[in-house]
Amino acid sequence: MERSEKVGLMAIGINAFLMALKGGLGLWAGSLALIADALHSMTDVVASATVWAGIRLSRRRTKLFPYGMYKVENLVSLVLAVLIFLAGYEIVKMVFEGEAILNRSALPFAIIGVIATLIITFFFSRYELQVGKEARSPSLIADARHIYTDFLTSAVILVGLIGGYFGLPLDRPAALVVAIFIGWAGARIALDAIKVLLDASLDFDTMEQLKKTIADIPQVVEINQLRGRNSGRYTFIEADVSLRVKELDKSHFASHEIERKIRQFLPNVDSIVIHCEPQSKDQIIVAAPLEEDREHLSEHFGEAPVYYLATIRQKDGNIVQEKFIPNPFFQEDKGKGIKVGKWLLELGVDQVYAIKTLEGKGPGYVLADAGVSVNVVENGVLSAIKNNLS
Repeated sequence: MERSEKVGLMAIGINAFLMALKGGLGLWAGSLALIADALHSMTDVVASATVWAGIRLSRRRTKLFPYGMYKVENLVSLVLAVLIFLAGYEIVKMVFEGEAILNRSALPFAIIGVIATLIITFFFSRYELQVGKEARSPSLIADARHIYTDFLTSAVILVGLIGGYFGLPLDRPAALVVAIFIGWAGARIALDAIKVLLDASLDFDTMEQLKKTIADIPQVVEINQLRGRNSGRYTFIEADVSLRVKELDKSHFASHEIERKIRQFLPNVDSIVIHCEPQSKDQIIVAAPLEEDREHLSEHFGEAPVYYLATIRQKDGNIVQEKFIPNPFFQEDKGKGIKVGKWLLELGVDQVYAIKTLEGKGPGYVLADAGVSVNVVENGVLSAIKNNLS
């Protein structure tokens, strides 16, 4: 039995104990608020049992449900929200229709009992919420939030009981506040469940970070489409990307790298579908490392003070734009070549001209992995390269 199931069983036992404690103290003390909260705890027992059953069912796969039954947990959360709303309705009804006379001699014991429920519900709700987040279980998270409302309502009831002990008529208002807390919790749980059941996208911050994670991969030129959704505690991702590389083996490598990075960023990913296509460009960008005179090619890739960049139109080979850019890593002490390679990728460079081969060197690996070709030229002057381009 996994940890989330054990916590689900613990929740059933704790809610059953709280229901008995609140019900007994409420009847003895004649407190409408405590009786109402006992009714709330009765729905908690049913809800926790439903959560536990949902966790067990959600992991099953069948021929009828090849993508898993993960959404059972979200369906359970929605049922839980309905039970919470029903409990709130019954409490409101009791406030306006019920009759109870406080037994002042029993109130000290009721106050002690409510303090005990405060301690139990606070610490267990925090523990269940932590386990739910670690397991990415929406039903456990919903149950933890539900139990935390018990902590809040118990605090309100405690105020009502203390007021009653001193002769202040706070019991009915306390019961009404309990109903409001319950309604708020139910609405939040229902909204979260409905969003997943209707395949709503992952939240904005997660999607933006996911885009950045994919875009940081050197082979990726553009993210054409990215979709992400939750199903129970699991996540499904679909990505359509354009790559610099055209070779099949390099495309497979890039696809596996994208999947690896996504799984590093997002826990509990069930499925990742990646569609890769080669970049379609009307123009390409070429680069060459130059000396200070901006004519002779530098023999040192990372130490070249200036880089020449030219934009070439593919259909006729004409240079449509050219510029000289200072090497931002010229003064670096270590790793200049690799940093320059990554910098050129950020500039969208497709080809590099150099005097020496970069094979077996850091920048050579960076450029090759991204599909950038390195052309070795014998005549190390820029004019020869420009003649070759045109």
